Amino acid sequence: MVCQECGVRPATLHFTKIVNGEKTEFHICENCAREKGELIPGTTGGFSIHSLLSGLLDLEGASKGKSSAEAKPHEVRCEECGMTYGQFSKLGRFGCSSCYKYFDKGLDPLIKRVHGSTSHVGKIPKRAGAKIRFKRQIDELKEQLQKAIAQEEFESAAELRDQIRKLEKELAQE
Repeated sequence: MVCQECGVRPATLHFTKIVNGEKTEFHICENCAREKGELIPGTTGGFSIHSLLSGLLDLEGASKGKSSAEAKPHEVRCEECGMTYGQFSKLGRFGCSSCYKYFDKGLDPLIKRVHGSTSHVGKIPKRAGAKIRFKRQIDELKEQLQKAIAQEEFESAAELRDQIRKLEKELAQE
């Protein structure tokens, strides 16, 4: 197969990208991959899996189309280790534990894009998970309560308040 970029050399790297059920295949040669900045297995730099994933998830390009105020996370620098958000997006890991504090505004959208949510919603054990289920149900009711109050639906808000109190009482008894 011939490289899709140059059309001359044989393609040695093959990528498949599936977006919204549409499959797209890319076939490029080592030289074109080097020109694009990708590292090839067996070369001095090795192959960066994070580079591949960040390209697929568009971690670096996510802020290119935004205004300068929204693109600020790339300019933020950790005061402890000196790492920038741009460096983090290329490496895929932080330099120190303080990076979480300095890059927190850029992490929520990233985590939501990768995992689909910013809170853990894993499995709950059937026998030991009763408290967790109660707490989740209370949290959901509290969100509904806030919405009802915002929409000035005070009767339904009162019902939700009563349900929350009942569940909190049951939770305290366990």
